[in-house]
Amino acid sequence: MTSRFHALEITLTRPLTPAELTHAAHAWPLAADRTRRHLVTVCRANTPGRAARRLRRHLDTHLPIDVITTHYPDVHGQLLLNVDLPPSVHATLCADARRAGHAPGHHLQLALHRALAAHAHQEDRRVETAVRQLLDGTTPARILAAVAHALTPPQGPTE
Repeated sequence: MTSRFHALEITLTRPLTPAELTHAAHAWPLAADRTRRHLVTVCRANTPGRAARRLRRHLDTHLPIDVITTHYPDVHGQLLLNVDLPPSVHATLCADARRAGHAPGHHLQLALHRALAAHAHQEDRRVETAVRQLLDGTTPARILAAVAHALTPPQGPTE
């Protein structure tokens, strides 16, 4: 298998100072967002997982890394997460996974999917409740017109 380049995103536990960013960029080429809490880079490796592990190995001493993710989703629309869990959390995760009959990574994936689905459901309920409250005071046509107006980009003066 030939090595490929993988785009990775690094989320930090805190913003970097300009000096820290410069120091880290000497160890590995990095691009930072304006908050200096999110960095993007590329890494050569056979798989995205190996790229994330290699990046963490090289930068763990230079950066307060929280999570490394693949920058682009795979063919299934999923991102790879590389999280360094504290030993006590890792032990709990492994014990819970063993009881459920899963590998730790799969168990964590299932937990994340459940949490994201619950969040999406709560957000849907919140929006539905807000719309119902709006409908109590006006017509659907007015709400639709207001939404269309809010979503339409502002037009500059015509010449």
